[in-house]
Amino acid sequence: MKKLILLAFLLITSFGFSQRILEGDTELNAGIGFSSGGWALPVYGGIDYGITDDISVGGMVSFSSQNYNYTGGKYKGKWMSIGANGNYHFNTLLDIPDEFDVYAGLTLAYNSFSYDYPSGDYTFSNKASGVGFAAQIGARYFFTDTIGVNLEFGGGDIASGGKAGITVRF
Repeated sequence: MKKLILLAFLLITSFGFSQRILEGDTELNAGIGFSSGGWALPVYGGIDYGITDDISVGGMVSFSSQNYNYTGGKYKGKWMSIGANGNYHFNTLLDIPDEFDVYAGLTLAYNSFSYDYPSGDYTFSNKASGVGFAAQIGARYFFTDTIGVNLEFGGGDIASGGKAGITVRF
């Protein structure tokens, strides 16, 4: 019985101390993206650093690979984005409870797209790359001081139209 009471106490107190990103906090994010343009689900990873209690900057990487048919041919395509982002966190402005972290921002990313098209004894390949731009709005919910879940929606020229995953704070 004592162990059960101790476990309940630890769980309750860990929920009470969770908080949004603050100045000096570092958060790692990882998960899956939402498919855009009929592609397979991308995987993503990112890092955010709180430069103030309301503003964070960070980096991200997203990757998707897909085999698909187009005009009778079978292609294998890969799309990768590597970028930097900045977000404004609305908790102070909107008086949102600290276990939530609601934000919006912009991402600037380098995109690389490539595909291979096998044709008989040969494989034709093509690559394209360039700078992509996106806007995002998202939220995190922290179960404890260090563990949370995230959900983000975005639009623009990067490999994922949105993301869902976990966040770990250091």
